[in-house]
Amino acid sequence: MSTRRGRVLVLTAVDAEREAVAAGLAAAGAPGGGAEVVAAGVGPAAAAARAMHAMLTACGAGRRPGLVVSAGIGGGFAPAAPVGSLAVARTIVAADLGVRTGEGFTPVAELGFGRGEHYPPAGLSRAVADALGAAYGPVLTVGTVTGTAERAAELAARHPGAVAEGMEGFGVAEAAAQLGIPVLEIRAVSNAVGPRDRAAWRIGEALAALTAAFGKLPGILEVEAAHDDTDEPDEPGDTEDTGDR
Repeated sequence: MSTRRGRVLVLTAVDAEREAVAAGLAAAGAPGGGAEVVAAGVGPAAAAARAMHAMLTACGAGRRPGLVVSAGIGGGFAPAAPVGSLAVARTIVAADLGVRTGEGFTPVAELGFGRGEHYPPAGLSRAVADALGAAYGPVLTVGTVTGTAERAAELAARHPGAVAEGMEGFGVAEAAAQLGIPVLEIRAVSNAVGPRDRAAWRIGEALAALTAAFGKLPGILEVEAAHDDTDEPDEPGDTEDTGDR
């Protein structure tokens, strides 16, 4: 699978997600041997390190990626992204990178120590969300999975329109940004963000949704390449609605 700019690199956290993505691409008969799909490990640090290694290896072999995709299962914010549905990131947010005091949480960007968000190409991310029938909004990267209603409510209040949380997207996006490669994040929802109830998780259903999504993705990217999408990434001051679709 390739874009007009080059081949696609997909980063998942674990092998089960990698296999689900690969199965979708194979079912689609992705041209050119398909995308490279790599299981990078759990969490933003592992994802950033493995993504950078994979990108530099590809560049060194003359196969610079034209697009990097962080993909996997994750939690969905109700009612925007119910279990079994898909979510595509409008923004990729480091939701717990900053400082917490008795007065609340301050993001790292407000502290003046760096950025806490990445902005996928607006036209491409919106087109992918529309084609997949996915919720479209901020996808939050967390180092600790949300397990209480209070934490879920806090995140939703701080990030209006948030559709999902995962543990790798910001790390992948940070690595891709160092090489100037655009990034997307696609999540299949296995559980609701909130009180931790493993009995309610639907991992198999989410993996099946991930396979279905990547079965459609090659065709979506080919259409977008034919349109020669030149949209710029969303900027922090953009006022476009970020709620669920």
